[in-house]
Amino acid sequence: MEAATKPTVLPPKPARSGDRLLETLLYIWAAVVLLIVVYPLYFIVIASFSDPSAVGNGKVWLLPSGFTLDGYKELLKHANIWIGYRNTILYTVVGTAIGLTVNVSAGYALSRRDLAGRKAISLFFIFTMFFNGGLIPTFLTIRDFHLYDTFLVMVLPFSVAVFDIIVARTFFRTSIPAELWEAAQLDGCGNLRFYVLIVLPLSKAVVSVLALWFAVGQWNAYFNALIYLQNKNLFPLQLILRDILITNQMQTALGTGEAAQIALRLANLLRYSVIIVSTLPIMCVYPFVQKYFNKGVMIGAVKE
Repeated sequence: MEAATKPTVLPPKPARSGDRLLETLLYIWAAVVLLIVVYPLYFIVIASFSDPSAVGNGKVWLLPSGFTLDGYKELLKHANIWIGYRNTILYTVVGTAIGLTVNVSAGYALSRRDLAGRKAISLFFIFTMFFNGGLIPTFLTIRDFHLYDTFLVMVLPFSVAVFDIIVARTFFRTSIPAELWEAAQLDGCGNLRFYVLIVLPLSKAVVSVLALWFAVGQWNAYFNALIYLQNKNLFPLQLILRDILITNQMQTALGTGEAAQIALRLANLLRYSVIIVSTLPIMCVYPFVQKYFNKGVMIGAVKE
């Protein structure tokens, strides 16, 4: 009996010089793009700890020059900054929860082929992406619904995002097989139970991406607060920081002599400190959802 012959394993082909050159160029290009994107953020960080005169003279490149914490000390002297943090955190958490509930649910409903009038409802949503009533009708509507100058005006009227609904609908249509719903029906599972217990656990990618989008949008929201809020106890962090900068600039303009120079120095420090204080918390959230980000965006936005 002849011994079984082992299959011949061919050695991997060596990379051609042209491929290696292209790969090297791509790595260099990626490094340049990364430097262009990251360095301005890094510069803001080191400038917030540097002497403003050194920053203005171009002496700050890689490390802080004339290390100082005066900008942060001056910023934290304002007690209302903690009110702004509290409000922004509440707006972000509540607004993200409402936005996810509304948009993910709407996306799932529109992905179901047995939904009556599905195409008409989709067209109605898409129509609002291109045409809207404008600022004044929106303001009058919010006022008539008694939402003006309330907590809900920051989280409720603008919770529907049609683009996010389309992303969620496409994800559900391409990632949740119809056979799964048929199998659940045989076990006596209803629509709501199927959506909560089966669909949502399988949709962590798109839910995480939409949560990040909503959280970033709510954290950075300032225009709606500027238009629809008057009570400073409801102001988000962005408006509080804006008021601090404006007050400091007015003091700089009205001051004279040494007092004006000190105010100008603090104003220059505050510009960088404000950016760090307002962006650092939301940037810390990104690493926790980064693993879902690419998958959720590509599946939800490209495939159809």
